[in-house]
Amino acid sequence: MTATPTGGQERSDPGNVSGPLDGIRVIEVGTLISGPFAGRLLGDMGAEVVKIEPPGAPDPLRTWGQAELDGHHFFWTVHARNKKAVTLNLREAKGRDLFLDLVEQSDVIVENFRPGTLEKWGLSYDVLRQRNRGIILVRVSGYGQTGPDSHKAGYASVAEAASGLRHMNGFPGGPPPRLALSLGDSLAGMFAAQGALAALYRRSVTGEGQVVDAALTEACLAVQESTIPDYDVGGVVRGPSGTRLEGIAPSNIYQSADGSWVVIAANQDTVFRRLCSAMDRPELATDERFADHVSRGRNQDEIDAIIGVWAAERQPADIIATLSAAGVISGPINTVAEVVADPQLQARGMIADHFDERIGRNVKGPGVVPVLSDTPGTIRNAGSATPGQHNDEVYRDLLGRSAEDLDELRAEGVV
Repeated sequence: MTATPTGGQERSDPGNVSGPLDGIRVIEVGTLISGPFAGRLLGDMGAEVVKIEPPGAPDPLRTWGQAELDGHHFFWTVHARNKKAVTLNLREAKGRDLFLDLVEQSDVIVENFRPGTLEKWGLSYDVLRQRNRGIILVRVSGYGQTGPDSHKAGYASVAEAASGLRHMNGFPGGPPPRLALSLGDSLAGMFAAQGALAALYRRSVTGEGQVVDAALTEACLAVQESTIPDYDVGGVVRGPSGTRLEGIAPSNIYQSADGSWVVIAANQDTVFRRLCSAMDRPELATDERFADHVSRGRNQDEIDAIIGVWAAERQPADIIATLSAAGVISGPINTVAEVVADPQLQARGMIADHFDERIGRNVKGPGVVPVLSDTPGTIRNAGSATPGQHNDEVYRDLLGRSAEDLDELRAEGVV
């Protein structure tokens, strides 16, 4: 059954769509990473995303990112892409009225406030649903909308730690480091977008919207493979394993002749036999220490040492070329400079230009993932240069407010 938007815009010409979600309108409220990332993912797939910022209090993400040019930072360029920016004060009655008018014309709301914030403003899901029974409310928070910790604010760093994810990072006996990214926020944003898509499909069947409740802690927990059943059944408390996974061998990094590191992953029996041949060590494939997956896991240090000696005598390009020709999975550990120059990523459109109005030129960023064959997602803009840039377009053209109405709302601090 084909999904049809209940509140969003008319669908475009099927031959000229911006992505599979063309015709879906999303309202994004909230700041920084998890909610805006979910909004970005939906926008990448063609949804019209209207991002709300309070007047005079722009999203701090506008000032995030380590590079700076003319006073501008570029985290915003990626997460604000494909969005229209409006200002709106949801603490004011007139602001809430405008918001509810937007709800009538939309399909999805994405918010990442602390639980209870929308309710405090008189914008609970019951209120939203009265205006649009098909509205889908996507809520991203630290711990979820229910439970004893639901009232707490949540950041990615704490969610990664509380979920057990951080405990498994690093080297045995050392402090558990973080990845130099806000991984928990991004995981939650991905699950939130997935939930929005599932709810949109269900609405196409029932005509009814629902609440999608995504928690940072639970998103971090969801990617932890067999850690919970391993503990439940065997009392195993998984811990950090450095550059490898315990019991999965060989799958590690190995230092080459020039001192750089190469990943070699040959833990599958068939691939391990290819590796042995490529190293001119075919006898290793029948050695009882390495003959199968379980044996190699028990003798992980030994097989890693053997491969390490072989790799140390060769240049990284030679290692990768030799192993690739043999059907063994291997690759370099790239810096971002090498990623941007990677011909495979370039060929796939994964190093994409964003025209950033703030500096008047293109800025490179990640492409749209995944790639769809018939209605691929697109990058249509790099986000607004200023808060409220699309106020007139949204409030006047979509909601029918007059220029005089908008002047009055601006003077009152509503928009």
